[in-house]
Amino acid sequence: MEDLLVEALGVLVPIVEACGAAVIVVGALWAFVRFVVVGLRERDARAFVPVRLSLGRFLALGLEFQLASDVLRTAVAPSFRELGQLAAVAAIRTALNYFLAKEIAEERRQLAEERAEEGTGTRQARDT
Repeated sequence: MEDLLVEALGVLVPIVEACGAAVIVVGALWAFVRFVVVGLRERDARAFVPVRLSLGRFLALGLEFQLASDVLRTAVAPSFRELGQLAAVAAIRTALNYFLAKEIAEERRQLAEERAEEGTGTRQARDT
């Protein structure tokens, strides 16, 4: 039974890794296209915030897939060395995800405030 699990994981791990890489590549390409379109239409740096938020979400999802592949890799009879490597990788990726999520939340908050100001005219009065 363990041999069957090892074989299955030998197939699943590269698939999950490839899915994570695909999510990141698709997100980067999509964000780049949006970046170019927004850059041609608007010259305001704030117009790029939604593009950054979208890219951040793609990166966070891609990192989750990569972490999942690392967990799968050590699922069957891991050695202490493999567990240590998994712990280090998980800590680094978790920290990256944490700070990425924090930045996304901050950007969302700023966008919501700007939209609220634009809706009430506060920003126009402040800018003049």
